[in-house]
Amino acid sequence: MQRDAQRRAAPDRGRTLLGPALALIHTGRAPTRSALTRALDVTRATAGAVTAELEALGLITVDSRPAGGGRGRPSHRLAVDPEGPVVIAGQIHVDGLSVALAGLGGLLEPPVQRPLPAATDPVRMLRAVAQAGAELARASDRRCLGAALALPNPVTEPDGTALAALHFAWPSGTPVADLYDVEVGRADHGPLALDPLPTSIANDANLGALAEYRHGAGRGARHLLLVTSGHRGVGGALVIDGRLHTGSAGLALEVGHLTVDPLGRPCQCGNRGCLNAETDPDALFAAAGLTPDPGRPLLDQARELCRAAATDERARAAVEHVIDRLGLGLAGVANILNPDRVVLSGLHLDLLEAAPERLRAVVAERCLWGRSGRVPIVGAELAHSALVGAAELAWRPYLADPQSVAV
Repeated sequence: MQRDAQRRAAPDRGRTLLGPALALIHTGRAPTRSALTRALDVTRATAGAVTAELEALGLITVDSRPAGGGRGRPSHRLAVDPEGPVVIAGQIHVDGLSVALAGLGGLLEPPVQRPLPAATDPVRMLRAVAQAGAELARASDRRCLGAALALPNPVTEPDGTALAALHFAWPSGTPVADLYDVEVGRADHGPLALDPLPTSIANDANLGALAEYRHGAGRGARHLLLVTSGHRGVGGALVIDGRLHTGSAGLALEVGHLTVDPLGRPCQCGNRGCLNAETDPDALFAAAGLTPDPGRPLLDQARELCRAAATDERARAAVEHVIDRLGLGLAGVANILNPDRVVLSGLHLDLLEAAPERLRAVVAERCLWGRSGRVPIVGAELAHSALVGAAELAWRPYLADPQSVAV
């Protein structure tokens, strides 16, 4: 009784706890009502009221069949509602567009891939991805609450402009957040979507790191460093105690422009030997002395080349060359940031799988913390981490205030 009396009072039967409770269920940290009770440090009655309201909002399900067969009172199962509302998650790649609907819990519906429009100016590209998302929303019988987009270049905060959009030659300072909001507003999302539909936009590596932290290989880490190479270039991001470290203007952790070979390949930024230019798919093909098929996605071909390293000498030598450069970059960043976990995604995940001991040995040799074995390097777990991260961005206001879904 004394313990219950000390627990947090919940005004209006726990409505102030709706956001924290939904976040716990969303990230899988409260699979049962008893787990939620402990995590929130509230009474069973308050936890019951909170879950009842989240269920009434159509956000979670409460399975009345008790979970667990151990000692003590069995508890009800909690899960995100598979028929609940969705958001639109979009991503622009160097050689295509990806769009998916996403519910809570990091759950994506099957992504749709589209080619880039013939003209790659920002308005046409943002219009193409906005319209692709709208098509999915119109075809769904679930309510759509927002749209978010992952871009392969730095995006400033809070104004949402694109800097150094090197892959598309967009003018520096392009107001991508405003342009995307306009294009989403012009698209027809059907009668079940909010109108106007809230929008948001961010760098793809940042969003991928957030997704892995909440739903993938980064769960449980305090200082998570993600390094990734997609179709071209290299991105990085840092999550500290659950929050993205984006710097003073959203531009932190541009690890792709860390020099790992001063005499190396030219980078689009104007320097030579950047991690961007030394460890992306183009670099792997260059190291192998091969030319990729221009009619196929570059990342898919680079992954095939990594798998060929198990039996092909030339592929093996190329993989080892790129891994050595990647190890130098990871060691340098780890020396500065001292992460407790490094997650690799995109092509870097394939490189890790092709020669895990070599990569870890390079990092251990070059990194002060690596020599003590304190820099675990693991592969990403999410197949579409940037899309999952974009969904996290779109869900953010509703995780903060679940009752706003009723508006």
